[in-house]
Amino acid sequence: MAYQALYREWRPQTFDDLVGQSIITQTLKHAIMQQKVSHAYLFTGPRGTGKTSAAKIFAKAINCEHSTNGEPCNECDNCKGITEGRINDVLEIDAASNNGVEEIRDIRDKVKYAPTQVPYKVYIIDEVHMLSTGAFNALLKTLEEPPEHVIFILATTEPHKIPATIISRTQRFDFKRINTRDIEQRLAYILQEKNISFDGQVLKIVARSAEGGMRDALSILDQLISFSDGTLSVADALEVTGSLTSQMMDDYFFACFHSDTQKSLELVDSMLNEGKESNRIVENLLIHCRDILMYQQAPRVVESQLPSISESFKSLSEAIDSRVLYQWIEELNEMQKNMKFTSQPSIYLEVLTIKLSEIMAVRPKKQVDNASTESVKPTDIKGENYQELVQKIQQLEKKLETLQENRSLQQEKKVKSSSSKAKQPLYKVPTERIFQVLENATKEHLVNVRDVWVDLLQLLSVTQRAMLKACEPVAASETGLVIAFDYDILCQKASNDEELQQAVYNSLNRLIGYTPSLISIPKDSWQELRQQFISQTDRTHDSDENKVEQVEEDVLISEAKKMFGEQNIQIIED
Repeated sequence: MAYQALYREWRPQTFDDLVGQSIITQTLKHAIMQQKVSHAYLFTGPRGTGKTSAAKIFAKAINCEHSTNGEPCNECDNCKGITEGRINDVLEIDAASNNGVEEIRDIRDKVKYAPTQVPYKVYIIDEVHMLSTGAFNALLKTLEEPPEHVIFILATTEPHKIPATIISRTQRFDFKRINTRDIEQRLAYILQEKNISFDGQVLKIVARSAEGGMRDALSILDQLISFSDGTLSVADALEVTGSLTSQMMDDYFFACFHSDTQKSLELVDSMLNEGKESNRIVENLLIHCRDILMYQQAPRVVESQLPSISESFKSLSEAIDSRVLYQWIEELNEMQKNMKFTSQPSIYLEVLTIKLSEIMAVRPKKQVDNASTESVKPTDIKGENYQELVQKIQQLEKKLETLQENRSLQQEKKVKSSSSKAKQPLYKVPTERIFQVLENATKEHLVNVRDVWVDLLQLLSVTQRAMLKACEPVAASETGLVIAFDYDILCQKASNDEELQQAVYNSLNRLIGYTPSLISIPKDSWQELRQQFISQTDRTHDSDENKVEQVEEDVLISEAKKMFGEQNIQIIED
């Protein structure tokens, strides 16, 4: 017999085999035992959580000749026929490829006929949200009043696309994502049945990569078995799933914590060179951030979920303030959304790394206090001077509190005084240089630069590329190029980076023969500067017109004096 994939070989055949859906299976079994089977059901939930499997088990259970406690026996002809797909009265229809009105009308016509092989005719419509509006309308009446011998089971991953009129005519069951512990237990059972040796930490890696889907977990396990040499190891699991090692993520976050942008970018570059996908890297970093935050609050919960807890992970959780982790999680989550709509996710990953490195990481005050108190313990001090030292420490603590209060008052005064003044920009904009470029700027130069901008980024180093990804060219002349940055700090760095300016100069010369001087500007200041330049140009133009009018007026007066005599001319001002 040909090889069969694990998710097909180990497909649940009874309600008890379904993992992580105990509430749904118990409800369905009780409905069968009490003979309160509805005419239509709607199974919703993420992929690989058992919707179609539950529908087939339900079809077997209601048609089983020897059903016990709502479970199919899987031994009678009806059960075997449904499992093998030989019973014509149990039909599984893929709505993605049969979504037209004609297919649904055909079903509507055939439901009138009684089943020929089993007591109930069951229609399982998978991915029902793919049906067209006309098909839903054709199904509506039949779904509302079907014959007594017909049961409809609709399955979908996107219930919000199903009309409310359809949902209201069904019993809805929401299948939830399967937790990692249940997936681990199921995988361990399968590997033991197949006599395959494995490392216990492998199951945690596979379960977390499956994201709550049992079918995904079995597919990953199938691939891992083929990849390994007989024993499933952690290294093989990380390689197959594309996940990062805990040490790699710890090193990355330590570099970001210490604002070591260069090292963090080098780590990202090494991850990409190892074949890790940018989307997968961000996903792993986001989960690792969550693990650190959870470990600070509930260590036992994280210890039960992670394959292992390293010393570097513990050090990281002790060093990083939770507020910094909140900011990191927000940045990672936002970047994960943006990366879904780009063709170059690696650039977004590099920009993200720079952002994380710029966030100030502050060690929590309580940890500093704990460290100071642990370094000097009362039991370590002996002798007559103990009470004297205690008094001195108390005096120093009072002085320290007084100084802190004074300092906080001074800071409040500074904040109040600074709030009345305009904030000074982090970067001083070179207005004169920008106006010089704008005087000679042309659309042709700007279009040429924008056309080769993506190619230019590929010619730069990793650090330079990440920096320029956060900017765009906004004006260009024969000798100058103005680029607008999203952040003032990157604008400041770019203006001071002579190596970057030379690299852009050489790259543009190589691509289009254009050799401008690079001028950086914050994006927030660009529109204001542009408007200033336009206003200044308009005033200059108006002044020139007034001078021409004055000259023309003087010529007319002199000609009139020659013709009529100066004594006969009287000039009246308007």
